[in-house]
Parts: sequence; C-alpha cells; structure tokens
Amino acid sequence: MTKQHKNQAVLFLISQSITLFGSTLVQMAVVWYATVETSSGTWVAVFTFCSWVPQFLISIPGGVWADRLSKKRLIITPDILTATVTLLMIFLLSRLPGTDSSVVLAALLIMSVIRSFCTGIQTPAVNASLPLLVPEKELLHFNGINAGIQSLVQFAAPAAAGIVLSSGTLEATLFLDILTAVPGIALLCAVRFPTKAEDSAHIPRSDPRTSSARKQPGFFSDLLSGIRYALRETPVRRLLFTYGCFVILCVPAGFLAGLLVSRVYGDSYGYLTAVELAGFAGMTAGGILMSLSRNICRKINRNLCRKSPERPGNVKFSNSLSAGLAVFGLSALLMSLTPDFRIYLLLMFLYGIALTAVQTAVTTLLQKTAASSMQGRMFGLLSSIYSGFMPLGMAVFGPMADGIPLPWIMAGSGFLLLMLARFAAKRL
Repeated sequence: MTKQHKNQAVLFLISQSITLFGSTLVQMAVVWYATVETSSGTWVAVFTFCSWVPQFLISIPGGVWADRLSKKRLIITPDILTATVTLLMIFLLSRLPGTDSSVVLAALLIMSVIRSFCTGIQTPAVNASLPLLVPEKELLHFNGINAGIQSLVQFAAPAAAGIVLSSGTLEATLFLDILTAVPGIALLCAVRFPTKAEDSAHIPRSDPRTSSARKQPGFFSDLLSGIRYALRETPVRRLLFTYGCFVILCVPAGFLAGLLVSRVYGDSYGYLTAVELAGFAGMTAGGILMSLSRNICRKINRNLCRKSPERPGNVKFSNSLSAGLAVFGLSALLMSLTPDFRIYLLLMFLYGIALTAVQTAVTTLLQKTAASSMQGRMFGLLSSIYSGFMPLGMAVFGPMADGIPLPWIMAGSGFLLLMLARFAAKRL
C-alpha cells in the first residue's frame, strides 16, 4: 500500500469521524432535551422512532444510489443538507423564545426525520467507499481503525452534549453540528476517489457492472436486482441473515443493560455511567485489536484469515466473526448469572470488544464477498437490517422484560448467540 493511498484512507476516516461526532452529539442532545422538557416516555419513543425509521426506509434506495452515483457526492450532499436544516432550526429557535414547547418539539421532530433520511442515504456510500481507497488485504486493518475511532466518538459525543446542554442552550449544542460539518466536508473534498475508469479496471468480467453499464437499467430495476443478488448469492445471504439475528439477540445484553443494572445492582447514576464507560472502552479496545489482527493472524493464528476455496484470492474472516459472536454470547450468559458488579463490568468490557469484532468482521466480509457493482446495495440492506431489527428487538424484549426476569432473557439470548456462532463457523 503506497503512502498516498494510506493518506487518502486516513483523511477519509478522519472526515467521517468529525461529522459523526457532530451528528451523534445533536442526536443525543435532542432526545435529552425532549426527556427533560416533557418527562414523557411517549415523546422519547417518538423521537427514537423518528431517528431510526426514516433511516431504515431509505437505506436500501440509498444503496442503489451508491452503486449508480458518485459516492463522494452522495456522502457530501447529505452532510450539507443536514447542516443546512440544523442551521434553519437554530434560526427558528432564536425566533421562538417563550413559545409553547410542543411547537419546538414538533420542529425538532421534523429535523430528526430529515437527519435520519440523510444518514440512511450516505451510510451505504460510506461503507462502500473504503474498498475503493485501500487494497483488499488492508480492509480489516482500516475497518478496525474506523471501528475504534467511531467508538471513541460515540463515547465523547454524549459527554460533550451533556456539558454543552448543562452550561448552554439547545441552540449552542446544535451549532456544534455546523462547526463539525464544515471541516468534515472540507477534508472529504480533498480525498481523491478513483475514477470510473480506474474502478472498472478492478471489476471482474463476471461482475454485473460489465453487462449492465451499457444498458443503464432504471432505479427500481437496480433495486430489485440488488435484492435478488442478496438472495441468490449464498455467502451474502448467510452473512446478512447472521447479522440480522445478531442485531436482535444483542438487545437484551446491550440496549437493556441499564435496566438490568438498576434492577440487580442498584438504581444509581454511578453504576450506569460505569457500565457505559466499560462498554465503550471495550469497543475501542476491540477496534484496536481488529486493526492489528493482520499481524496477529500472521504471527499467532494463520487459520484466522484462511483462504476461501470458493473464492480464490479472497481472504475469509469467518473465524473472527464466529469468535466475536461466541464471546458476545458467553458474556451475555455470564452477565445474567454474576452477582458481583465488578465482574459484570469486566464482562461488559468483553462485550464491547466482541461487538466491535462482529461489526468489523461483517463489514469486511461483505466488502470482500459482494461484487463491486453491488456493494452499495448490499450495505444499504445491512444498514436497513440494523436500523430495522434493533427497534424490533427493543419492541420484543422490552415488554418481555416486564413479565419475565431480565437475567433469564439475557441467558436465553446468550445461548442463541452461541448457536449463531456455531452456524457462522460452519456456514460462512
């Protein structure tokens, strides 16, 4: 890998991390503002719905656009639109002092919907861009770096949102999104994406792009062809199925962790903060480990990155995926059993490592397995699976936790995750 390619990839990751920080900060601030202003679970649920469902609905079309249009423009344009809408919201709030809070909340809901749509449009393009910037053998390394950076950003953004909201106003918090969007977009503009000619030089003759480039099929034809491709290609189909099961089954140990802590260990902000810190620390450590896994594979376990006999020349990381699923499932199982909060924190740290390992392995496998001309659509499906199945898991396990002890639910999900790890080890 040349120094120029490395610089381009690093610049791309930095630009996305900067914009992610601002977006995460605003998302947290808006939900917290609604929580404090209304003390209503209904309003919080509505804001959560508006933050996820539009992204779920637009991610698959966003994947089609990522395959048809310039990925660079498809990332920059939503960022510009998001910053513009946020700027208009700041102006509106300055003009509505003392207005009924329901008017402000309604305006924030509209902003959340637009921001969610923008995220759904650009996410497939972001995930499909990294294979254009780095060689295939470096994908896991850079995906691991990206995962570690994102974990740090997601850890820092809520803290920054809390500080700014406590000492300032909602307008000041929203303005931070503008301040991060400008340098993020500027850095991305400096990244040189391969031209279509350069990109097509790396496309195999059997790739769908070689036959479809001349025909220029319509949008819905591309959409249906992407779905058919995902169903037809066994490795892709199994990978998406595994990821969907994982997203649902990670809800009890991950997203309901605060509920478990309050019920088992005590209703304390200190406990809840410690759990969040342990989880994010594990995710960051997981990103670092995955970025170093290339050397680990070479020096410690050469079978971790074995060659796939079905796809000569492609490195297969199914062992790292199945190992992450197994550690995740075992951690969830042990979390349901331990009465010691310190052991629980250690398990949460391992949970964070496993979560990053699974996410990074899934991303890398999809980048390596899916055809170049289908990667946008496949990552659109992947994004839809996350943004759709996570709320589905909350809708299933949340009410269930009011009738069944949560540790039992966590133990059951942990056992199923261990079975899923076995499936991944044998079938992926």
